[in-house]
Amino acid sequence: MTGILEEIKKRIVFFDGGTGSLLQANGLKPGELPETWNLLHPEIITKLHRDYLEAGADIIKTNTFGANGLKFHKRAEFDLEEVVSAAVLNAKKAVETANYPKGKEKGYIALDLGPTGKLLKPLGDLDFEEAYDMYAQVVKIGEKNGADLVLIETMSDGYEAKAAILAAKENSSLPVFVTMIFDEKGKLLTGGNVASTVALLEGLRVDALGINCGLGPIQMKGILSDIMEVVSVPVIVNPNAGLPRSEGGKTVYDIDADEFARVMGEIVAMGASVAGGCCGTTPEHIKKTVEQCKDLPVRLPRKKNRTVVSSYSQAVVMDREPVIIGERINPTGKSKFKQALRDHNLEYILREGVSQQDNGAHVLDVNVGLPGIDEPSMMVEVVKELQSIIDLPLQIDTSDLEAMEQAMRVYNGKPLINSVNGKKENMEAVFPLVKRYGGVVVALALDEDGIPETAEGRVKVAKKIYQKAAEYGIEQKDIVIDALCMTVSSDSKGALTTLETLRRVRDELGGKTILGVSNISFGLPQREIVNAAFFTMALQSGLSAAIINPNSEAMMRSYLSFLTLADLDPQCSRYISIYSGQVATLGDTLRPGSTGSSNSSGSDIPLSESIKKGLKDRAFLAVTELLKDKEPLTIINEEMIPALDQVGKGFEKGTVFLPQLLMSAEAAKAAFEVIKEQMAKSGVAEEKKGAIILATVRGDIHDIGKNIVKVLLENYSYDVIDLGKDVPPELIVETAVKKEVKLVGLSALMTTTVPSMEETIKLLHKESPDTKVMVGGAVLTEDYAGTIGADRYCRDAMASVNYAEGVFQTKGAD
Repeated sequence: MTGILEEIKKRIVFFDGGTGSLLQANGLKPGELPETWNLLHPEIITKLHRDYLEAGADIIKTNTFGANGLKFHKRAEFDLEEVVSAAVLNAKKAVETANYPKGKEKGYIALDLGPTGKLLKPLGDLDFEEAYDMYAQVVKIGEKNGADLVLIETMSDGYEAKAAILAAKENSSLPVFVTMIFDEKGKLLTGGNVASTVALLEGLRVDALGINCGLGPIQMKGILSDIMEVVSVPVIVNPNAGLPRSEGGKTVYDIDADEFARVMGEIVAMGASVAGGCCGTTPEHIKKTVEQCKDLPVRLPRKKNRTVVSSYSQAVVMDREPVIIGERINPTGKSKFKQALRDHNLEYILREGVSQQDNGAHVLDVNVGLPGIDEPSMMVEVVKELQSIIDLPLQIDTSDLEAMEQAMRVYNGKPLINSVNGKKENMEAVFPLVKRYGGVVVALALDEDGIPETAEGRVKVAKKIYQKAAEYGIEQKDIVIDALCMTVSSDSKGALTTLETLRRVRDELGGKTILGVSNISFGLPQREIVNAAFFTMALQSGLSAAIINPNSEAMMRSYLSFLTLADLDPQCSRYISIYSGQVATLGDTLRPGSTGSSNSSGSDIPLSESIKKGLKDRAFLAVTELLKDKEPLTIINEEMIPALDQVGKGFEKGTVFLPQLLMSAEAAKAAFEVIKEQMAKSGVAEEKKGAIILATVRGDIHDIGKNIVKVLLENYSYDVIDLGKDVPPELIVETAVKKEVKLVGLSALMTTTVPSMEETIKLLHKESPDTKVMVGGAVLTEDYAGTIGADRYCRDAMASVNYAEGVFQTKGAD
């Protein structure tokens, strides 16, 4: 049913508000699963929905936020199908029996999909397709029972959101809305920012997107402003009722209905099309919000003509400044790379990626096509490995449609796809994949008649490609025309034809262009001289993106000089910062800003750098070499801990993101294993700083935060006792007393499980008064943590490490 999509175009549409806090007020016990009330107390759930509808909400969310196969399975007390079916039926009953406000006739039912509580591989242990299957299961049940749309909410990881979106789109015909949970800096837990997240979601063609939870409406205004700058689809804002605290064992929020409605009026005026609430909001909050906002004009976002590709954390826009696409991860003409593919030497490929990122690439081309190689499986593996340590967007470069689709499916972001051409058969094979998975596609200006000899012919093919793409709903902004670069040694007019094509695509079609620049010089001596000159000419002719070797000093000089001369480098600051004090000599292979030769193979990357870059295999080899001359403890103290500290500080500053933090930890772990083995052989026992208990509290199955903290604490030589998730207070206290543990870390994601955390803290302080308790989780704040008795609130994993260092080095640290 698409009625809700039409409603959004005409007027402001309203979501309902919080569920968990209202169920607690109705007697939901600490640790009790809210979703079971669909069966145990259907009358309460139906009344909750009805109260929101009668307050003016247009859309009610089913009580299925945590309903997934991890909680509810065949062996569980409640089966997933009966829980989800009951949830939708309770909502339907409310829709049928509500006394609607004047002017409203019915409500819409959103099937509510929350996070699984696990990180996806490679950061966690949940496979992408496993997550997909879990969401698909719920979607099928929800649509069968009468849901009107799918709401994927409170997502802190774009990759998990992608699994849920694909599950919704591929297993139902329902509209799909998505709301993410950003922190006050506008970042997802896994490092995504507003621009990269919007690119991903719009690429997957969601019907509306926005933000919910984590913050109150005041804190969300800045994030909404950033969203409105880049978004083209309707925007949803569902804030909490301000910030939470505990009073008398109950969670309360600091913004009342009148204040909430006032700020929501400002939010709608900024451009939100759909307004509602999350934790702590009540029917009264929604009623006042409807009164405040219902007569405000709808300000749907204007369509943005942005050609953008993204990784999990970066959005790269093809605009005035040309984009550099690193060409080194491609076997063409590269014997060492070919051998690395045959040997399955992924470390070599990762080093090529790191080297290009260091040297200024904005996007990395990935081509693994080689006879005898299983290209689909190799492409998927290389994409996943690169994305685990590098935050640049990737160009999936293949003519193998199976490899293309599999890579697009697991890609974390909105990729660049190379390529399609003007042949009807080719377009009909590639465009459905772009429509399904999202992406910007490189379009070669050739068709069934071959490569046109004239610019006029190539522009004609470009028009044909644009027209065909539009039939699949793919806009011109997501097509980049490859003007085709023919070798000038065999066609003396080849360069001129290419340059004219670039200009005409830019000036006549308003399109974006791309070239594999080095093709121009095949067969010539000193090819880099010709490449650099042609590169400058192409940039002057309007080239949007260039596939080049960023490790080539000549090419980077050409690029940086162009930026300076084209007024794209204000005050020449970038040029000066790189070349000031450097002797510029053609033939150098200097990385911009460096003073020595660059080794793109990266075979001599030291241990500390290997850890910082997350290169596990290289860290293993580097520590093995160091152990020949240095003592294990010296290596730990002088190389490993400083590297981890530097990564940690980058994480705290927001220059390093969660995937990089975890991959650095994994590289350190690989090195630690070698050291531990050496120490065991020499009879030296590994020293642990102390034992720390970690647990997700009773009733909560979300263990993302806990698992991240565990990885880091272990790398800092703590003995971590991981009690898992849904852990009763008694077990935590019993373990702390028995093992005389000085520090316990507790995690909770949901409002409904914070009372379990508070109960655990009280019991710990009573039975083990010398034990310190640190807490974390999406619903917590420093003040809230204080009101439930925690000794320290840790907003992220590094804060947990820093607090642990204080507890174990300074007795009685608070």
